[in-house]
Amino acid sequence: MILALSASAIVILVLLWEVAWPQAAERIEQWRARRALVEVDGYDPGRERRAEQKARVLLRSCVNEEEWEMYRDLGFIRVWGALSDGPEREDFGGAPYAYLIYPHKPIIAYLPQTRRLLSEYCVTFHDETRPYGSAYLPDSDDVLAKWMALTGDERRIVASSNMHLPGRQIDPKHVKRDLWRLSQWEQARMRERRHGAGSVPAP
Repeated sequence: MILALSASAIVILVLLWEVAWPQAAERIEQWRARRALVEVDGYDPGRERRAEQKARVLLRSCVNEEEWEMYRDLGFIRVWGALSDGPEREDFGGAPYAYLIYPHKPIIAYLPQTRRLLSEYCVTFHDETRPYGSAYLPDSDDVLAKWMALTGDERRIVASSNMHLPGRQIDPKHVKRDLWRLSQWEQARMRERRHGAGSVPAP
């Protein structure tokens, strides 16, 4: 009886093996093919992270101390406008205006005195040097490219970008919240500087 049951079990296992093996073999081949493709392409999951780290080092070396700390703490950089005929400048009696630079988002023009948003300037910088991964620059490289364009030739980037009213791509409430965060950050930074300047070095 036991011998007959054992023989039946062996037959069943053999049949199951013959049925399941083709599917298992196909999955193994697919896995090997995917692995080989990854190895050929040289894909490295940590490449994007290292690229961003290098981009942050480069950004820090180019912008001033306040702009770097602003980006490090808040995630964006403010650039003061310099054009005499800048966005809405004449409509507000020549009041100074500024821009907020976000990574991979439009540049926001606004009036610092009232925090009124003026316009969005859509500009994109692609990474043409990499045959793999995202076509977009690392975040810090994108911010640096916009910063260089604004500080180097503000008129050209304003004229060549797609201008939209505020709210086209970025929620105005989000920008207003960031402007409030910026004002709080500046006040805290000024307090720290005053405190540091007033301290007496130990003998």
